[in-house]
Amino acid sequence: MTIGVLALQGAFREHVAMLRRLGVEAVEVRLPPQLDGLDGLVIPGGESTAMLRLMGLYGLDEAIRAFPAPLFGTCAGMIVLDRERLGLIDLVVERNAFGRQVASFEAPIGIEGDDEPFPGVFIRAPWVADAGPGVAILAEIDGHPVLAREGRVLVASFHPELTDDTRVHERFLQIVREEQGVRT
Repeated sequence: MTIGVLALQGAFREHVAMLRRLGVEAVEVRLPPQLDGLDGLVIPGGESTAMLRLMGLYGLDEAIRAFPAPLFGTCAGMIVLDRERLGLIDLVVERNAFGRQVASFEAPIGIEGDDEPFPGVFIRAPWVADAGPGVAILAEIDGHPVLAREGRVLVASFHPELTDDTRVHERFLQIVREEQGVRT
């Protein structure tokens, strides 16, 4: 299994390290041809406006729209994938919904299907403001959705790559395995 991590800016190195820790080949993606042959793609946290601008300059916006494999967006990656930007998941994301940088926080998150809380790291984090009927909300904080899935797309408003807990990345890799089974 080979997973790409969009490496234009943001927390891409941490995602690469987490994936490698899970025994997955992880590669940095900066140009559209680097998407070829990947089994999945992570779009990391960072600054969504800068990320979208760079994606447009390099043609990655259209290449990612056409990418057939599973996608995992964290924080800014969640914003990039929503229906108002790349349109790859049927939800609207409110940027900086929990507040500015000084309002960043850590909190335990109860994730559907997990017995133990996940250590959520929220940095200028968004939340789901609206979700379509096909979107499964997998976790909330104070009534605000922070982890969601629609088909082959998983999004998190927090930064699982900044913790030692691999469960959210493992969930993404399970989606990749499911999709590989569908495609064969």
